Amino acid sequence: MASDVKSQKLRGAAFLDRDGVLNVDHGFVVKPQDFEWVDGAREAIRYLNEAGYVTVVVTNQSGIARGYFTESEFRALHRWIDEDLRESGAHIDAVYFCPHHPDAALPAYRRDCTCRKPQPGMLFRAIRELNIDPTSSFLIGDKPRDCAAAVGASVASHLFTGSGLLDLVRGIVANAKPGAPHTDR
Repeated sequence: MASDVKSQKLRGAAFLDRDGVLNVDHGFVVKPQDFEWVDGAREAIRYLNEAGYVTVVVTNQSGIARGYFTESEFRALHRWIDEDLRESGAHIDAVYFCPHHPDAALPAYRRDCTCRKPQPGMLFRAIRELNIDPTSSFLIGDKPRDCAAAVGASVASHLFTGSGLLDLVRGIVANAKPGAPHTDR
């Protein structure tokens, strides 16, 4: 799906952290039966789609580095998320994740890297690969490290406190600067 987005001109993006923003953070969620949508998350994603934003998940996934689940299991969960969103008339354009951690149990994932938030590597990669205009983009995260990654990539950041995601998204879109995607709903 990312290749479809890349062929288009620069557009604004909504970068969304996953755990704590899209789903209730129960800790190392990898099975659909353990995935609980944050109230209004599917509607918020649909709203962003309709407003013209490239919708991108950027998520640290140290559970991979700790050996709690594999990259394949992570990808399988996101296929399920995609199917669930389609039923709601919504979609995520791309998912970027960091499987690394400096204290990883699995040596292949043990490192400090520029993709692990608060570093902006995932955002820079998405900006480059998806032709995103950072000045017309924003990130919603539930932790200061999410916001720090956005600042490092020159992307506006918003801290989500656990409720009212759709209202937050509507407010961000309504107050978007000229040139950013928008809707008049």
